[in-house]
Amino acid sequence: MQNLSIKQFTEMILKLAEEKGFGTEPKDINTMEKIALIHGEVSEAMEAYRHKKMDGKDGLAEELADIVIRVFHLAGIYKIDLEKEILSKLENDKNRKWKWEDYNETHS
Repeated sequence: MQNLSIKQFTEMILKLAEEKGFGTEPKDINTMEKIALIHGEVSEAMEAYRHKKMDGKDGLAEELADIVIRVFHLAGIYKIDLEKEILSKLENDKNRKWKWEDYNETHS
């Protein structure tokens, strides 16, 4: 398959959502439920990684794809330009300073 833009992926996902009856307008969905479903996919990705299942059905790769599909679907419903938002966020993060000592996390 050719390289597609974020907008093209979002359009494909919205087309499939329309065909399957998953909603394509804010009035068609329960937004909190859609966000919870994204969270569920993130949890499934964590479990796949935890069990060293990187590929295949229910593997990390598939679960990460599920997360992106659900995020693009929700962004498409609300007509959010994800490409613009991602580029803006990356630009902001270039100069952002994190105080790692304030977090109970490890980073390399």
